[in-house]
Amino acid sequence: MKIEVNSIQLAYEKSGQGTPILLLHGNGGDHHIFDTLALKLQNEFTVYAVDSRNHGESSKTEEYGYETMAEDIAAMIESLQLKNIAVVGFSDGAILALLLAIKHPGLIHKMALLGVNLKPTDFIEEIYQELREMYEKSKEPLLKLMLEQPNIELEEVKNVDIPTLVVAGEHDVFKPVMFEKLAHALPNGELLIMKGHEHETYLEEKDILYPDLLAFLK
Repeated sequence: MKIEVNSIQLAYEKSGQGTPILLLHGNGGDHHIFDTLALKLQNEFTVYAVDSRNHGESSKTEEYGYETMAEDIAAMIESLQLKNIAVVGFSDGAILALLLAIKHPGLIHKMALLGVNLKPTDFIEEIYQELREMYEKSKEPLLKLMLEQPNIELEEVKNVDIPTLVVAGEHDVFKPVMFEKLAHALPNGELLIMKGHEHETYLEEKDILYPDLLAFLK
């Protein structure tokens, strides 16, 4: 399915029935990262799995920015008149979820932030340097995006009072202290560390997170 928002088209898959839940993927991926998890979630929720602009089957544009991408999702939620919606975002998708909560109070009801970061400096230094080297060789705009954005201050999240689950791999690409600070700064935040896992290994084509996610969402 596709929906027109902000002069572009966003591709998405809709499945299940019940309270709406929106799934937002990470950098360079598409909604299929959630396929296994979505099969379980659709038993309890109406699942909307979305491709962000410049990803998957959504429109390709010259604009690469998290705030722009977040506004696309806000427009989609409003256009579909979704109420009491929960958002599950992974990596870049988690950034979009957090920006939605900051800039559109009341739009979303709950959110799970999987492998989120607030700034490029949250990357473990070795990972950041690897990304920089990859960008120097490829000039890929999506790599440039991660090297320069987001720029969210902890102070900005202190007014985000919706229930929020912050999820991190034990061996994530981001510094552990950032996840701890974020969960502490959020008025209704809680932190879940996925033991033995890296940035995406608990999610990609897996439903490992499902029991914890369902308990949080219900």
